[in-house]
Amino acid sequence: MKIKIFFCFIFLSAAFALTSFQKKPAFDLKTSATRGKDTYQTYCMSCHMDNGEGLEGVYPPVAKSDYLMADHKRSIVQIIKGVSGEIKVNGKTYNTEMTGFDLSDQEVSDVLNYVRNSFGNKGDAVTPDQVKAVRK
Repeated sequence: MKIKIFFCFIFLSAAFALTSFQKKPAFDLKTSATRGKDTYQTYCMSCHMDNGEGLEGVYPPVAKSDYLMADHKRSIVQIIKGVSGEIKVNGKTYNTEMTGFDLSDQEVSDVLNYVRNSFGNKGDAVTPDQVKAVRK
């Protein structure tokens, strides 16, 4: 009986060890960006517009945006906490306040992946883990 328990323990330990070493599935940027479109339409489109071009002098563009693409960590903070004060986007100055949004790490990741890979932008993935790290 003790031998059976011993082998059962060994088997369970080995199974646990094997599952803990399995790779996480790769982050799917396309799926994230697809989900992010809905978040963009809900929270962002009223200011940044359907085409991402914003409203010159009032709301900055996310389309072909040097400011957006320069620093994804800054973008994470601005979505979560908002932004106020002067910013320069594509050579034009904007000074409109943006409120922060109560979004999950996944939603922030998704909306950033959408805008960073739409409207003429091409950017690396922003993962929920990156959002979580910045949020701390």
